[in-house]
Amino acid sequence: MEKQIADFLEKGGEVAEIERGISGRENPNGPLKPQTTAFQEPKQGRTYVPEVVAAIDARRNKKPEKPKPAIRRPRKKIIYDDFGEPLREVWVDE
Repeated sequence: MEKQIADFLEKGGEVAEIERGISGRENPNGPLKPQTTAFQEPKQGRTYVPEVVAAIDARRNKKPEKPKPAIRRPRKKIIYDDFGEPLREVWVDE
């Protein structure tokens, strides 16, 4: 990078030094930050709702129910020959 800068300066290029914070502003003579209405209002208080917080904590700490065991039903299995052709269907319990 240093070599590229040196090459640029040798070819007659100039580097303009700009003060910090000026280059990103549309009007460098204007205010630093635009006045917004979002932060003009006073801070509002919050209403604490203990029963809602208690309900959320109760759901969070609730142990999950154990799933019901799956019912094992017989299923159809196809028996294939050595060439991959189906021979017959059988019912198996797995």
